[in-house]
Amino acid sequence: MKKRKYGKMSVEAAERVSAAPGGRPSSPVQTSWFEFLLDGSLLETHLHKASPDPTAAQLIVQFLEQASKPSLNEQNQVQPPVDNRRNRTLKLLALKIAAHMRWDLDLLEKGLSIPVLNMLLNELLCVSKVPPGVKHVDLDLSTLPPTTAMAVLIYNRWAIRTIVLSSFPEKQTKPGPHQMNMLNIIQQEKEMTENILIVLKEQSADSISVLEGALRLHKDFYVHNVRTLDLLGADAAGTANGETEASTAGLRISAHELYCQVRYDLGGIYFQQGCTDQGAYGKAMEHFRLTRDLLQKLGSSLHVHLDEKRLAGYWNACRALTGTLGPADATATPYGQINSLIRTHNHQALVEAFIQDNTSHSLPNHLRQSVLREYLHKAQQGERGLDDVCQQLCVCNAVRDALQGEGLSVRFHQLLLKPSKRLVDFILEVCTRSLEKDRPSETSRQNMANFMKTLCESLEELPLVFVVSSHKLFMELLREEERKVLVEQMRKRSATINLSAKPLPSFYDIPASASVSIGQLEQQLILSLEPRRVRQILIEVHGMAQRHFWRINSKWEVPPDYINVILGIKDPLTKDLVYILMAKGLHCITIKDFGHARQLFSACLELVTEFSPRLRQVMLNEMLLLEVRAHETLAADGCRDRPSSDLVSRVRGYLEMRIHDLPLRQVVGEECVAFMLNWRENDYLTLQVPPPLVQSNPYIKLGQLLASTCKELPGPKESRRTAKELWEVVVQICSMSTQHKRNNDGRMGLIKHRESSMGIMQRSKFITFVKKLREPLVLTALISLFVKLHSIVRDDIVNEVTAEHLTIWPSSILNMQAVDVEAVAVTVKELVSYALTLNPNNQSWLITQADIYFVTSQYSAALHFYLQAGVVCSDFFTRPVPPEVYNDQVLKRMIKCCSMMNCHTQVAVLCQFLRETDYMTAFKALQEQNGHDAMDSFYDYIWDVTILEYLTHIHHKRGESEKRQIAIKAIGQAELNTSNPEEVLQLAAQKRKKRFLQAMAKLYF
Repeated sequence: MKKRKYGKMSVEAAERVSAAPGGRPSSPVQTSWFEFLLDGSLLETHLHKASPDPTAAQLIVQFLEQASKPSLNEQNQVQPPVDNRRNRTLKLLALKIAAHMRWDLDLLEKGLSIPVLNMLLNELLCVSKVPPGVKHVDLDLSTLPPTTAMAVLIYNRWAIRTIVLSSFPEKQTKPGPHQMNMLNIIQQEKEMTENILIVLKEQSADSISVLEGALRLHKDFYVHNVRTLDLLGADAAGTANGETEASTAGLRISAHELYCQVRYDLGGIYFQQGCTDQGAYGKAMEHFRLTRDLLQKLGSSLHVHLDEKRLAGYWNACRALTGTLGPADATATPYGQINSLIRTHNHQALVEAFIQDNTSHSLPNHLRQSVLREYLHKAQQGERGLDDVCQQLCVCNAVRDALQGEGLSVRFHQLLLKPSKRLVDFILEVCTRSLEKDRPSETSRQNMANFMKTLCESLEELPLVFVVSSHKLFMELLREEERKVLVEQMRKRSATINLSAKPLPSFYDIPASASVSIGQLEQQLILSLEPRRVRQILIEVHGMAQRHFWRINSKWEVPPDYINVILGIKDPLTKDLVYILMAKGLHCITIKDFGHARQLFSACLELVTEFSPRLRQVMLNEMLLLEVRAHETLAADGCRDRPSSDLVSRVRGYLEMRIHDLPLRQVVGEECVAFMLNWRENDYLTLQVPPPLVQSNPYIKLGQLLASTCKELPGPKESRRTAKELWEVVVQICSMSTQHKRNNDGRMGLIKHRESSMGIMQRSKFITFVKKLREPLVLTALISLFVKLHSIVRDDIVNEVTAEHLTIWPSSILNMQAVDVEAVAVTVKELVSYALTLNPNNQSWLITQADIYFVTSQYSAALHFYLQAGVVCSDFFTRPVPPEVYNDQVLKRMIKCCSMMNCHTQVAVLCQFLRETDYMTAFKALQEQNGHDAMDSFYDYIWDVTILEYLTHIHHKRGESEKRQIAIKAIGQAELNTSNPEEVLQLAAQKRKKRFLQAMAKLYF
C-alpha cells in the first residue's frame, strides 16, 4: 500500500496516532499551526490537499492570532507583540496562503473577518515596502516597484469592497444562555470592525482616487507569489530584495485583467453612493459597461474574480436608474418590462404581467417578492391608491407559490381574514388564468386543487365559501366526493363560530397564535420609523414569543456607555422599546434624517421619564447632541444663522453637569466643546468654565487653551503664555511613551508606544476632535502649531513649511526623542487637507499645503497649490498677486519645482518675478537641452531684454535659427524698448506676468 506523505509530524501527533485502537481506523489528525514553523515545506503540501484541515482561511487566522499575541514582561505587564523571527515567519506564512489563493478577495472575504483581513493586507503593504506615513493617494504608482504598486491596489480594492459589503443587511448571531463569554468576544470583534469601517469610509475618496489612477497606467502588474515571499523571508536579504522588486518578479497580472477587476469594484462603490448622489449611478454604469467589454475580450482568466450574475444585475439596475433604457430595451427582458411598468405607474399592466408570469415562469420569485415589498413600502409612506394593487400582487404571488408546491405567505393568510367578495372573485380569476390552457400537468392540477381546498378552509363566511365551491375551476379540479366532504366541513364549522366575539385588538389584525407571522412583523419593525407603530408591533410580537427583539437587526446599536442601563430594565417589552427607539434615532442622526430622529428620541424620552431619572437625563443628553449636530450640518451646508440662545445655554449646562452615577458619552462633550469653538463662545471657555471641569475633561481643557490662544491672536500683542501651554499639551499628545525591557542577551532596551498615555488624549481622538472644528481662526492656530512642531522635529532649515503666527510658539522641545516624527508629519498633512475642504480659497492654507508637498519632493502638486494661492487672491491673475503671497521664498520654490520637472523655460520666466532678477539661474536653465516644456512658446512672456538677448545667443550657437528668430521677434517689441518710461516697462511686465501665470494655471490645474 502506497503511503501518503504529509510532511513531518510532531511528537504529540505521533503519540495520538499510535494510541488509536488497531481494529478501527482513526480520524485524520488536524495539523497544528506550530508544525508549519518546524517544517518549511509542510505548508505547500498541506494546501494542495483535496480537503485540508485546517482550511487555508483557518490557518491565516491562526498564524496572525499567534503573531499578534501580546507578551508579558518580568513585572507581568502586558507588552505589544514582539518583533522577532517567529512572529515575522508566522506573518509571512499567512501571506503565502493568500498568495496561494491568488489574492482572490472573494475567497478571502468569505473566510476571514474584517479585522483579520485588515491585518493581513497591512502586512502585505509592509513587506511590499509601501512608504509608511504617506497617504496612498499621494503615491505615484508608475514610479513604484510593481509588487509595491499592486499591494496598494489590492488594499484599496478591499477597502471599497468592504464599504459596499458592510452596507448589506446581515443576520446577527444570537448566543445561547451559556455563551456570554462568546458574546464578549463577538462584541470586541464588532467594535474593531466598526472602527476599521469608520477609517475606511473616511478614506474612501482617497481609495477611489488611487484606483481611478491605476486605470491610467498602461502596463502589466506583478503581485507577490509564494516564491517571492520565500525570497523575502530568506536570510540573504540583499538577494531577496533585489529579485522581489524586479519588474518581472511575482505573479503577472495583465493590465486588462487589472482594469476589469478594478472597474467592477469601482462600479460597486459608485452604485452604493448613488443613494445620496444620483450622478454616481452614471459613473457606476460606465465602469460596469467597460467591465463587460473587458470580460468578453479576456474570456476565461485566472486572475479575474467577479460575480457575472451580479454584474448583469448591476448593469440592468444602472440603466434603469439613469433612464438609459429605451422603449425597446424596456421590454427586451422580463426585468426591463417590470421596471418600465413600475416607472410609468402602470399598476394594472403590472398585475397582468404577474398573472401571465404564473404560466411562463420568466420572473424569479425573489423579484416578485421585491416588487410587492416596494409597493407595500410606498403604501406605508402614504401613497394613495396602492392598497388594491398590493392585494392583487400578493394574490398573484400566492397562486405562483401554490403552483410550485410551496407554502403560502403570512400576508396572504392575512388577506383571507376579512376578504371582500371582489377579492375572492379576483383570486378565482388568477387561479383560472394561471393553469396552462392546453394541457396542465398533473402536478399543477393537484397543487391548484390543494390551494382551492386551503382557500375554502381559510374563509369564515359561508357565502364566500359557496362562491369558491360553485366555481367552474373548483368543479374541474376536485372530485365530487371531495367537494361534498369539504362543503359539509364548512357548514359544521360555521355553526360553531361565535358571531358575538369581539374582533382581535391587534394593530395588524394578526391572530396572536400565528407565530409564523413573527418574521413579517420583524421586517416591519426594522423598516418603521414611526414610534407609535414600533410600539404596537412590539406588543404584537411579545404576545407571540418571549425573546429579545432588540437583537433582530445587527445594525441596531446603542453606545456601550448606555447598554448596561438599558439592559437593566426589568420589563422585556419596555427594554426592547427603549433600545430600538434609541438605536433607530441614532441611525437617523448618522444619515442626517434629523426629523425622524427628533420623533424617536422624544417618544423615548416620554417613555423613560415615567420610571428612570437616569435614562431621562441620558435621553436629554442625546437630544442635545442631536440639536448640535443638526445645527452644525446646516452650518456646513452654508447656513450662517447663529444658534439660538437656548441651545447655547443647554450646551453650557451639559459641560457643567455633574450627576453621580450617570453614564456620559465622551462624544457629547467633545461635540459640545467643538460647537462652542465654532461659534466663537471664547469668553465662556476662557472665563466661565469651572476650574475642576477643566482638569477632569480633556476636551474642555483643549477647548479652553484653543479659545485663549485665538482670543489674543488678532490683537497687537500675541500671547505667548497661553500658546506655550497649548504647545506643551499638543507635544505630549504627539509623543511616544517608552518602557524598558530586557533583551534576550540580557541588555536593557526601549519599547516605544505610538499612542502615548502621557497626553491628555490619544492622537487619534485628537484628530477626530479637530475634524469637528470649522472656525478658521482655530484651524489657523492649530495649523501654525503643527507646522512649527514639524519644522523643529525635522530640523531642516532649508526646507521649512510656512504658516501664519509661527512666532508665538516655542522654538525648541525639551525631550525631542519622545516626539513621534511620523505622527507629526501625518497630522499636519491631515489638518491642512481637512481645512482646505472647508475653505479651498484660504491663501495661507494653500501656501502651507504647497510647502508640505514641496518638502516631500512632490513638485507638481506643490506648484499646483502655489498657483492656486495666487489665483484666489488675484481673481485668476486679473490683478497683481500681492507681494506678501508671492514673496521671494515662494517664487524660489516655484522655480525649483519647475526645474525638478525639467521645465527650464518656465524657470527662466519665473526668475524675472524675483525682487532682483536671478540671471545666473535663468541662464543655467536656458542652457539645458532636455526640457519638458514647450520652450519657444514661453518667449512671449519674457520682458527682461537681457534674458532675451541671451536666448538669441544660445540659439545662434546651437544653430537653431527658427527659435532664434522667435527670440529676436520678442526683443523687437516696441513696449520692451529700454528707452521707454518706467511706467511703460512696468505695464509691459505686468501684462506678461498675468498671461504667463494664467497659462501656468491652465497647465497645472
